[in-house]
Amino acid sequence: LIRGGMLTAIGFFLLPVPAMATEDDLATGERLAAVLRAGRSVISNHQTLINDESIAEKSLSGDRVVDEALQLYAQREGKSVAQENLSDLDKQLFDAQIAAMREIVDEHQDLIDAEGIGFKGFIPAVFARLVNERFAEKVGSLAETKVTAPVDIVRNRKATPDDWERNVLEDKFLTDGWERGKPFYEEVEKNGQPAFRMLIPEYYSASCLSCHGQPKGEVDVTGYPKEGGAEGDLAGAISITLFR
Repeated sequence: LIRGGMLTAIGFFLLPVPAMATEDDLATGERLAAVLRAGRSVISNHQTLINDESIAEKSLSGDRVVDEALQLYAQREGKSVAQENLSDLDKQLFDAQIAAMREIVDEHQDLIDAEGIGFKGFIPAVFARLVNERFAEKVGSLAETKVTAPVDIVRNRKATPDDWERNVLEDKFLTDGWERGKPFYEEVEKNGQPAFRMLIPEYYSASCLSCHGQPKGEVDVTGYPKEGGAEGDLAGAISITLFR
């Protein structure tokens, strides 16, 4: 836990200075979230194609999704990942995330190309969860990514917020004074290991409301009851963990 070789003297004991989040940590967390969002948006943009039961060969390969996601990332961020000065760790995490996206799409080609089936269930939320799980397999104890939500609207138990995430969601993001879109981050322990943790809020857009809007309780196309949300309501958050 010694960072920069600094120690603090208290009485006769030397205690390590707590690790502090750096600009590099923030940039890494924001990049992981932004790339995930871009990939998820590509899957959202192609829902009509994915669910078209009359087309067998949709040509929606992993390479195509990744290419479109990186183009969208560059458009949103004003620069491509190739233009960023990535550290060795950042490049390892980025490569793992991109590989996870490509693999998940390619592994679902039979479903995507299935004729005679309309709604396939390969929606942005499912895509993001599977990508996050594959990412974790690739990077081991280096980092974790997750999409979570307040406990009263979370749909998948795997996305249930842990105590730290729940506290941030309830005590910060859901309060009237929290600045819209502002992330929260701090250095804490996770699974007994020091970590930089970052939570980035997300809000319902108009396109989300067909599944998450009104009337509350009505079953949507995915088989879940609608949450009764409105455009601009807190929909969840992307959780980033960088282990020390």
